[in-house]
Amino acid sequence: MSTSIRISEKTKRKLEAVKRDDETFDELLDRIVVDRTEADVEHLLGRAGAGIDEHMKRKNEELSESLANDPNRD
Repeated sequence: MSTSIRISEKTKRKLEAVKRDDETFDELLDRIVVDRTEADVEHLLGRAGAGIDEHMKRKNEELSESLANDPNRD
Protein backbone atom coordinates (compact mmCIF):
# COMPACT_ATOMS: atom_id res chain seq x y z
CA MET A 1 0.00 0.00 0.00
CA SER A 2 1.27 3.43 -0.90
CA THR A 3 1.00 6.56 1.22
CA SER A 4 1.53 10.10 0.05
CA ILE A 5 2.95 12.99 2.03
CA ARG A 6 3.04 16.63 0.98
CA ILE A 7 6.35 18.46 1.06
CA SER A 8 7.45 21.79 -0.36
CA GLU A 9 9.58 22.04 -3.48
CA LYS A 10 12.40 23.35 -1.29
CA THR A 11 12.23 20.27 0.93
CA LYS A 12 12.06 17.99 -2.10
CA ARG A 13 15.23 19.56 -3.51
CA LYS A 14 17.00 19.04 -0.18
CA LEU A 15 15.95 15.39 -0.11
CA GLU A 16 17.02 14.89 -3.72
CA ALA A 17 20.43 16.33 -2.86
CA VAL A 18 21.09 13.59 -0.28
CA LYS A 19 19.23 10.77 -2.03
CA ARG A 20 21.46 8.05 -3.40
CA ASP A 21 21.08 7.15 -7.07
CA ASP A 22 19.94 3.62 -6.31
CA GLU A 23 17.45 4.37 -3.52
CA THR A 24 13.80 5.31 -3.47
CA PHE A 25 12.47 8.23 -1.48
CA ASP A 26 11.02 5.71 0.98
CA GLU A 27 14.47 4.18 1.46
CA LEU A 28 15.99 7.65 1.85
CA LEU A 29 13.52 8.67 4.53
CA ASP A 30 13.97 5.37 6.32
CA ARG A 31 17.74 5.91 6.27
CA ILE A 32 17.70 9.45 7.63
CA VAL A 33 14.90 9.18 10.19
CA VAL A 34 16.11 8.39 13.68
CA ASP A 35 13.60 6.62 15.89
CA ARG A 36 13.65 8.40 19.25
CA THR A 37 10.98 8.22 21.88
CA GLU A 38 10.44 10.92 24.46
CA ALA A 39 11.91 8.55 27.05
CA ASP A 40 15.04 8.14 24.90
CA VAL A 41 15.56 11.90 24.77
CA GLU A 42 14.99 12.31 28.51
CA HIS A 43 17.49 9.52 29.19
CA LEU A 44 20.11 11.16 26.97
CA LEU A 45 19.58 14.57 28.57
CA GLY A 46 19.77 13.09 32.03
CA ARG A 47 23.10 11.45 31.29
CA ALA A 48 24.46 14.66 29.80
CA GLY A 49 23.40 16.62 32.87
CA ALA A 50 25.18 14.37 35.37
CA GLY A 51 28.08 16.36 36.81
CA ILE A 52 27.72 19.18 34.30
CA ASP A 53 27.75 21.90 37.00
CA GLU A 54 31.10 20.73 38.38
CA HIS A 55 32.52 20.31 34.88
CA MET A 56 31.49 23.86 33.88
CA LYS A 57 32.91 25.33 37.11
CA ARG A 58 36.24 23.54 36.58
CA LYS A 59 36.48 24.66 32.93
CA ASN A 60 35.65 28.24 33.91
CA GLU A 61 38.42 28.20 36.52
CA GLU A 62 40.88 26.76 33.98
CA LEU A 63 39.99 29.45 31.45
CA SER A 64 40.28 32.24 34.03
CA GLU A 65 43.68 30.94 35.13
CA SER A 66 44.98 30.66 31.56
CA LEU A 67 43.84 34.20 30.78
CA ALA A 68 45.43 35.55 33.97
CA ASN A 69 48.75 33.91 33.02
CA ASP A 70 48.68 35.03 29.37
CA PRO A 71 51.57 37.50 28.85
CA ASN A 72 49.92 38.88 25.70
CA ARG A 73 46.70 39.82 27.47
CA ASP A 74 46.24 43.51 28.23
